[in-house]
Amino acid sequence: MCGVCGCGNEDGKATIMKPNEEHHHDHIHGDHHHGHHHDHDHSHKTVIDLEQDILHQNNMDASRNRGYFEAKNILAMNLVSSPGSGKTSLLEKTLIDLKDKHTFYVIEGDQQTMNDAKRIDALNIPVVQVNTGKGCHLESNMVYGAVKKLNPTDNSILLIENVGNLVCPSMFDLGESYRVVIISTTEGEDKPIKYPDMFLTSSICLINKIDLLPYLNFDIEQLKEYALRVNPKLKFFEVSAITGEGMEEWYSWMIDQLKTMK
Repeated sequence: MCGVCGCGNEDGKATIMKPNEEHHHDHIHGDHHHGHHHDHDHSHKTVIDLEQDILHQNNMDASRNRGYFEAKNILAMNLVSSPGSGKTSLLEKTLIDLKDKHTFYVIEGDQQTMNDAKRIDALNIPVVQVNTGKGCHLESNMVYGAVKKLNPTDNSILLIENVGNLVCPSMFDLGESYRVVIISTTEGEDKPIKYPDMFLTSSICLINKIDLLPYLNFDIEQLKEYALRVNPKLKFFEVSAITGEGMEEWYSWMIDQLKTMK
């Protein structure tokens, strides 16, 4: 059981695999999963101490990841959102449009299934699936295990699709270069103030499904106002993974960041 968010995995392990090795699983112990059994009379101090230990270890592992990415000039992007925002569709669209120009690697995070990894594998992009079991977020040591399987080349782009959740992933640094929060027009404009930590810790906000705006009662400017209230430095891109609208601006920003790393 996680002292930070309360999630847990019964066997204390995340499963990390490529789409073609579903029956050959590697298991990585999450920093927050423990097999010990305790009495139920924990003090608040015990919970706070456990949370600090969990995040401290995760942050140390994240620093290791960050050093690796920086040494190899790898642009690592942590894609976060609630379920149904269109993360995987945006990821697919980005890869289809740019894979002939740049080298990509992908880490897919979900509680179960290989579904998203298979979608990426169909594009001939190196991908590893991390199944967190009952865990509701990726952790830096899970990313480290996945990166070892991918063995990315220098000057490449690593896209990490986190578990769909606007709460817990905000607390876990993966060593990424940038955190990108995705919100769709089918969600409420007040998401940034309902889930402020995610927007506070992100650098980029992709507003997806703008092709649906004519059919929805959704105020983009109100969303931005709420988001900027939480994080005045947040940068926005209005996009549609279906029509491609706005995607070129997103691509240009991403490639500019890769160039600055060289």
